[in-house]
Amino acid sequence: MGSKVASPASSNISPYIVLGAGCYWGTEKYVKKDFQSMFPTSIVSAKVGFMNPDPDTKIINPTYRQVCSGNSGHVEVLYIELADPSVHFEELIRFFFRFHDPTTANRQGNDAGTQYASYIFTSDEEQSVVCERVKKELQGHVDGGKITAYSTKTVTTKISKATKFTEAQQEHQEYLFKNPNGYCNHTIRFSSWPSA
Repeated sequence: MGSKVASPASSNISPYIVLGAGCYWGTEKYVKKDFQSMFPTSIVSAKVGFMNPDPDTKIINPTYRQVCSGNSGHVEVLYIELADPSVHFEELIRFFFRFHDPTTANRQGNDAGTQYASYIFTSDEEQSVVCERVKKELQGHVDGGKITAYSTKTVTTKISKATKFTEAQQEHQEYLFKNPNGYCNHTIRFSSWPSA
């Protein structure tokens, strides 16, 4: 197949990771359904909600309406617990870059605003190192023409430490599982991670 296999992370890597890839309904669907179809039992739990890159934000428990205004500074995210991060963490980060466009700052498709940013919130230093390495590798594939499925040629995904997670309202949890024809602008953009 020619796709690079992710390097196993150490057994000390945190199982908790928070991903922002635009509308959280699609992020949840692609992780809980599609990623798990490739790696069964890899996800212990996943909840949609909000996270602010600023740990000193004045808005502590934002409502969906506040986040949608674009004024709270929060990002729509999926809070994930992995069963075995030493096996699945890097695979999940690579998959994250396959189902959304990390080159459109604060936008995914028709959804525009800081709440739709491409963002990875890490739980420890090892996660940050892996994410930065994978992002750099991705930029190399874009620069080298191995990945051409994005809108522009600069990966703008931000990586920072996780802050307080606010879980979204219950009707937004597993929204696309309950409403299969609901809105989703995510798609698999390339079939496998290119070889080096």
